[in-house]
Amino acid sequence: MRKVTNKAKHLNSGVVTSVGGMQSPTGAQLAQQQLAYQHIHQQQQQQLQQQLQSFWANQYQEIEKVNDFKNHSLPLARIKKIMKADEDVRMISAEAPVIFARACEMFILELTLRSWNHTEENKRRTLQKNDIAAAITRTDIFDFLVDIVPREDLKDEVLASIPRGTMPVGGPADTLPYCYMPPQHAPQVGTAGMIMGKPVMDPAMYGQQSHPYMGQQMWPQGPEQQQSPSDH
Repeated sequence: MRKVTNKAKHLNSGVVTSVGGMQSPTGAQLAQQQLAYQHIHQQQQQQLQQQLQSFWANQYQEIEKVNDFKNHSLPLARIKKIMKADEDVRMISAEAPVIFARACEMFILELTLRSWNHTEENKRRTLQKNDIAAAITRTDIFDFLVDIVPREDLKDEVLASIPRGTMPVGGPADTLPYCYMPPQHAPQVGTAGMIMGKPVMDPAMYGQQSHPYMGQQMWPQGPEQQQSPSDH
């Protein structure tokens, strides 16, 4: 009976040792995994940088060819409504909504491009809400959107896509410029991942605006919403 018990203990200790070995990889293995991830991440960021370079090169070409200022991808009535949400705006000239609409179009295009890059990183073909959250987290110019993105998307879903012990989300991607300015007469590198629009603004001037000018006044609360229930 003692022999059977000792043999069972020996087998159990062997199982525990093997399981513990599986759960505790060596430092060399962790370092190798981290280097492999960093290499893949660097390649993905280089691809994104090439796409942004091609994106803005196409934007400049479209700007030079623009001759129709009456047809727009975004409705001008909605653009005017957003602009009038600012209490300081009294009158709006005819060309202001046109430029504003093009700026919004460029904003949507680049945010979509950066979000789609995160989709491809996760081997998916459908752009999801957490992809947009990742693009916002990785780009400093989009920090004003953090308040309107659900926290679970910014914290759980974005961080879950990065293995433990590797680089954080706000790593090399933060170094990518919001408006990439390609040199004049430079050849285009890479292939753009989307059809570009027709902006009429200079991306250099638009990229220098690090703070939103209508972020907090876009949806003002009415008087009835500002009153507490105790007032009634």
